Amino acid sequence: MAAGARVSETSEQGVAALPEPRGAVTEALLHALTGAPGPFSFPGSTTDDPLSDDDLHLALYVCYELHYRGFAGVDDGWEWQPELLGLRGRLEREFEAALRDRFPVSEDGRDIVAALTRISNQPGPPFSRYLREQITMEELRDYLVHRSLYQLKEADPHAWAIPRMTGRPKAALMEVEFDEFGSGRADRIHAVLYRNSMDALDLDSRYGAYLDAVPGSALATVNITSMFGLHRRLRAAVVGQLATAEMTSALANKSVADGMRRLGLGDSATEFFDEHVIADSVHDMIALHDLAGGLVAQDPAASPGVLFGATAWTGLDALFADRLLGCWERGEPTLRPGVSPTRADGAVPGRESG
Repeated sequence: MAAGARVSETSEQGVAALPEPRGAVTEALLHALTGAPGPFSFPGSTTDDPLSDDDLHLALYVCYELHYRGFAGVDDGWEWQPELLGLRGRLEREFEAALRDRFPVSEDGRDIVAALTRISNQPGPPFSRYLREQITMEELRDYLVHRSLYQLKEADPHAWAIPRMTGRPKAALMEVEFDEFGSGRADRIHAVLYRNSMDALDLDSRYGAYLDAVPGSALATVNITSMFGLHRRLRAAVVGQLATAEMTSALANKSVADGMRRLGLGDSATEFFDEHVIADSVHDMIALHDLAGGLVAQDPAASPGVLFGATAWTGLDALFADRLLGCWERGEPTLRPGVSPTRADGAVPGRESG
């Protein structure tokens, strides 16, 4: 079957159902979203860990999702409802403050290319090697579920930055985004390729299907990009985040593809990851020199923001990887209690010919 054969208008247009609450904030928010847009009150956050708290990050994810596809049965008028925006702003301030506190910028931004290169080369958890050499089928399915909340909207958060760029960095961002969105081919959109990988492992590839399963530590890695993309004042941060992600992507995706082949999975499972090995080997230089370098050349005052985005993203992604790897090594579940990465029919992954 050709890769594009799995594409359908129905699946492309699908929206997620509202998730279950995880605390006082999501309880109030999700209850409000079941009714007509209007004023509502919400409790204060009580978390000690704004970088991974379930209640905070589910609430923030839900607020952001109203700017993407929304939720089934939720009135579109909620997107710009003032009290909801007030809640979102308060959660964002808490999240951003924690990022700046936990991951302070230590690089000198006078040479932004050299600084981003050093940040991208920092050692993290031995995650890629584990994915390549040790990951089991069950762990691989866990990994795809965790990443699905971002990958099924891949590149959408960065699109918010397009109208905030001009000249060389705008052209660079558009070049990267054009590839991410399939270079004009619906069957080559990277989110579609990821869906195909999930299908190959008999996972539920519907948009947002695993929102109830994914913990706050994984939601945070989606929320950071949405937060950076949605705020004009953080346009430099989204550039730093994207540049760093592209610079570290090719090797990470090759490790996943190699791990999949070691487990006997074929091209329909590995195509998304193989595509990123090729594409991101080009994107990394575009994002580094033309996007980040071009933005700082235009506006030297953007350098600290670029470094913040790169440093915060690298640190947060390392926390996510460290948690996932630690759970696997200890034999602990990585998904929230009571949720299993299986389709409704209970199917389990099979093997394909290569």
